[in-house]
Amino acid sequence: MVYTSKEHIISSLKKGVRLDGRKPLEFRPITIETGFISTAEGSARVKVGDTEVLAGVKMAVGKPYSDTPDRGVLMVNAELLSISNPDFEQGPPSIESIEVARVIDRGVRESKTIDDHALCIRAGELVWMVNVDLCPLNTDGNMIDVGALAAIAALKSTRYPSMDGDKVVYGKPTDVRLPVGGIPIPVTIVKIGDTLLVDPSDDEFKTADARLTVTTMEDGRLCAMQKGGDAALSLEEVSQMLDLASEKAEELRELLKKAIR
Repeated sequence: MVYTSKEHIISSLKKGVRLDGRKPLEFRPITIETGFISTAEGSARVKVGDTEVLAGVKMAVGKPYSDTPDRGVLMVNAELLSISNPDFEQGPPSIESIEVARVIDRGVRESKTIDDHALCIRAGELVWMVNVDLCPLNTDGNMIDVGALAAIAALKSTRYPSMDGDKVVYGKPTDVRLPVGGIPIPVTIVKIGDTLLVDPSDDEFKTADARLTVTTMEDGRLCAMQKGGDAALSLEEVSQMLDLASEKAEELRELLKKAIR
């Protein structure tokens, strides 16, 4: 009898183990490095299993938005390159890359962990613009969670560049860190059959019936959620996913704190 990839995954899950030997609620090995790009104001490389993401932060000065004249600007971009996964194609940003960037951006923005008022230089005239670029070096699932870890690690390690009047002097970082307070952590829970999993591999992500990405803070405060997949989720399943995300976020947060000291 010939089984599909999903049938193999479900068959294994019924035995309480995943195809790579992990338990359903177990992350792959995680490594976090900061200060990886010398030309960026902040950077990080995060590897979770075979998914590896590089994040770089560049700071510039510009005019604020008219509706927020005394606040700086945060932008998160993700470029899913074909060198990291054959499923990615060259050209305009894909729906997946847009979702990755927006979910990570929303989690950071809604957490209020960055004091955007402190990014104001002159209200209505000049503010700091913080650009976070995410680039996967290799992709084997769970891009949102891994990308977010890299983005937060890079932001927490960011130092303001020097200024000469209103001009930024790159290559001369100051000792002043970007005003990043707490640590928002997203955790994506996927449902395959009747089982809930964390840190899905590429095959698990593709075969998931539904997924829910939940971003929380240290105090358990919910910052953002993103639903994906075609299957519906019951209130009981959503509640269980919220609890799992909060629990796993704390584990990831502790790893991140050790890396950015």
